[in-house]
Amino acid sequence: MRFPPRFLDEIRERVPLADVIGRSVKLVRAGREYKGLCPFHNEKTPSFHVIPEKGFYHCFGCGASGDVITFLTDHEGLSFPEAVERLAGEAGLDLPKPDPETERREARAASLHDVMETAARWYQAQLTGPGGREARAYLDRRGVSAASVEGFRLGVAPAQRTALKEALSARGVSEAQMVEAGLLIRPEDGGASYDRFRNRLMFPIADGRGRVIAFGGRALDGHAKAKYLNSPETPLFHKGHALYNLDKARRATHDTREIVVVEGYMDVIALADAGIAQAVAPLGTALTPEQLTLLWRLVPEPVLCFDGDSAGLRAAHRAIERALPVLEPGASLSFALLPEGQDPDDLVRRSGPEAMRRLLDRATPLVDLLWRFETAEARLDTPERRAGAERQLFAKLAEIEDEKVRHFYNKEIGARFRRLFRDLQWRQRGAGGRGAGGRGGGRDNARAGGWRSGADGAPGHRALALPEADRAAQVVLLTLLNHPALLAHHDEQVAALRFADAELNGLKNTVLDAWTRLPHLDRAHLRAHLSSDGWAETVARLDDAPALAPVWQARPDAALADAELGLTHAMTLVRSAALRAELDALSRTPLDDLTSTDMERMRILQTELASLSESPPELRSFGVASGRESS
Repeated sequence: MRFPPRFLDEIRERVPLADVIGRSVKLVRAGREYKGLCPFHNEKTPSFHVIPEKGFYHCFGCGASGDVITFLTDHEGLSFPEAVERLAGEAGLDLPKPDPETERREARAASLHDVMETAARWYQAQLTGPGGREARAYLDRRGVSAASVEGFRLGVAPAQRTALKEALSARGVSEAQMVEAGLLIRPEDGGASYDRFRNRLMFPIADGRGRVIAFGGRALDGHAKAKYLNSPETPLFHKGHALYNLDKARRATHDTREIVVVEGYMDVIALADAGIAQAVAPLGTALTPEQLTLLWRLVPEPVLCFDGDSAGLRAAHRAIERALPVLEPGASLSFALLPEGQDPDDLVRRSGPEAMRRLLDRATPLVDLLWRFETAEARLDTPERRAGAERQLFAKLAEIEDEKVRHFYNKEIGARFRRLFRDLQWRQRGAGGRGAGGRGGGRDNARAGGWRSGADGAPGHRALALPEADRAAQVVLLTLLNHPALLAHHDEQVAALRFADAELNGLKNTVLDAWTRLPHLDRAHLRAHLSSDGWAETVARLDDAPALAPVWQARPDAALADAELGLTHAMTLVRSAALRAELDALSRTPLDDLTSTDMERMRILQTELASLSESPPELRSFGVASGRESS
């Protein structure tokens, strides 16, 4: 429905902005304005301002702003018409009458909604009857609770060719309506129409208001050509504009400020049973710009959860390519990659909800995963190859339509390339002349993810002096390889670390994934797992690195308390280096380009750095702790 501008202005005048926002945000009057903690991002100091005289709100922390209608669409996830309808009711205004064509279209849609609701109820009834035995057995095997069966309105389509057609006809639904709603297939040769869904477990798909608009069906026959089948495009359903479970997830997101995107219906249901109700799924396609917009209305950074196998990585790559052009200030994505061979359903049933929670909490930001995809396997051993890799990635960044977001992506990726090329040159020099172009250099040394111990290994050569942050990253990993029990108390801190070296980051993530799946791994079993996963060479280089020899806290025979002290110190150094790098990048930004968010971020970085610098003196150099000197 289209709303005249005059009608919208009258809503804004009649409905007090502070009253609407005050229902979910604690506001404190400050002169003619109100202040409070921003509902669009986490903060401890109020930066969210409501200005009733001007009819808008603005957050100086994250940049969120808008009027009373925008607040309902962005904060509560309502569509624009839904927000207007609610506010019109509060203002005591009648909605404007649509033109005759719009009235006819809305009446037709209302009629189809009734048809879909009738079909959903009939499918539900079949699940509880004799014909639903096989579907009930499948749900029992998958561990789906009775509450989820009812809450998600699961049903079953009988195997008979026209069972639904006959049932709806008896309820007064015409064949034409069933065809238009996508419930029947009408053959092109003029034959009799028949049910689209047969012998399938049925999943009703609802719009944001909870109205059934389509169905998904999982085959109960293992020989079916299509395991999953969705409704076709209809006047109610456009699969690129809808998300499974959006209506329920929207309510949960209001409390959690988080939304999780998984790949299938059963993943959504498994997470709901595990207490994670804010999950949705696309409908058999990669995320579309329209679906991303739906997600960003709910939260600024949805978490996309993909299987850790090659198919899952390809899906993550496609999602990044779809998202880049439509990124906006404050709107991005994070990615949680599951252990290979597991989906969310597997993970929560084998390892419990807490394993899924840990995975979501350490989701990888879009920029980090994009960098990994573009550089992990790139050969960078010659100027031409480096220039090619750089050109390829910057070409992708050119697709970002928002000028400000593109500006900061170019700055961030440019800084990463400079660090990467500098480190590669340093490693090649440190390889004693066995550079990437020579016989002894090897492909590993020329890859973005390549890593060397810092010494050439020849007799009589001393360990090279590694940059402090690089050496600290290696100490973190070597300590965990020899004392994995420390992850019981430090897994979240380790997960939050970002190493400059892609290979070390990969090893860290593999160690964390192993610990998530098999808590209480000892040293031998962890190393065996890493070896089978292809990390034996990297682990061996860490064990033999001359630069790490003085760090006795990382050795296998160190007392656990000493190892923990060394680990804590090393993590502090890694974190400090990352903060300093980010602060340095912001400090070099021209003053005119700095936003209020940048200024606030600089203040936070300075505070965190000051806090980290207050660690006790004995923690400020490797090899000394608890009064013991390094050997």
